[in-house]
Amino acid sequence: MFTRPLLAALAAIGLCGNAGEKSPTSVPVQITVTAAHHLSAQLPIITKDDLVVSERYEALPLTKVIPLTGARAGLELFLLVDECSNCELGPKLDELQRFIRSQAPTTVIGVAYIREGIVQVIENPTADRERAIQALTAPSGSKAANPFGALTDLIKNWPQTSSRRAVLMIANGVNPAAPDEFQNVYAEGAIEAAERAGVIVYAIYHPTADYFKSDFSQIHSGQILLSHVSYETGGEAYFIGPEPLPSLAPFLSDIAEHLQNQYLVEFLIPPGDASGLRSITVKSNIPKMDLMAPDMVWVPSITPLVHPPRRNR
Repeated sequence: MFTRPLLAALAAIGLCGNAGEKSPTSVPVQITVTAAHHLSAQLPIITKDDLVVSERYEALPLTKVIPLTGARAGLELFLLVDECSNCELGPKLDELQRFIRSQAPTTVIGVAYIREGIVQVIENPTADRERAIQALTAPSGSKAANPFGALTDLIKNWPQTSSRRAVLMIANGVNPAAPDEFQNVYAEGAIEAAERAGVIVYAIYHPTADYFKSDFSQIHSGQILLSHVSYETGGEAYFIGPEPLPSLAPFLSDIAEHLQNQYLVEFLIPPGDASGLRSITVKSNIPKMDLMAPDMVWVPSITPLVHPPRRNR
């Protein structure tokens, strides 16, 4: 039987359990970082010594920098095509088919369409290239409506696996019903969903067949939103002007190169009182090396463990 003095001593050194325990000072968080646009013929391998991840100018401890190659190269890639983007996309389907066939065996590919703002998954991510290609058809020319709400729905209903995830979105980025505001709530919602889920978004602008009759300021706004969603999530957007790209091939090649030069980066960050997105900065110590990384990362809160009160005997 413990005596009262012994119980007091045990409680003082924490062996008898406290009313609560302190939260950890940091939690591990993972992001996918892309090495890009190095001027040399071959990109160097990045190590922990080559990266700096910071929050509010304060460097965060790096715990892992793993090249996503070989056994770690697993990728789930969704092609998301807006049905309203029907300006001569049909002839470019061959380029998309070649892009699908060229992907690494560790990549599974899904196909989805946006029809009047609603996402419809035609083929879930599959390793069968022919199934993915058969699911790919020329857009029919539906009414333009909120492509970013559809992107959000796709991401939120996408089951999490151990593989990294990316979306290649082909759309004009225009939502005619959206209010003319500085911030587009639907685009911001897509960014939040993607950053929380760790999904990178690549976007290729492609207009409607009657784009030349449209308000060009609205077209430009759609391109800006596509760029905003892509760059904030660690991806890239591709367009030249209001007209369709003459060829998708060089831009698909650029995306393929990005997917082949990605790293899993894990670092420690102090948890907040509530879970949420936090701004980070990722930089390289390698001269002339550009990095693509999400602008924000989801950081979970840590609730202290609370022991139930001990009954007096």
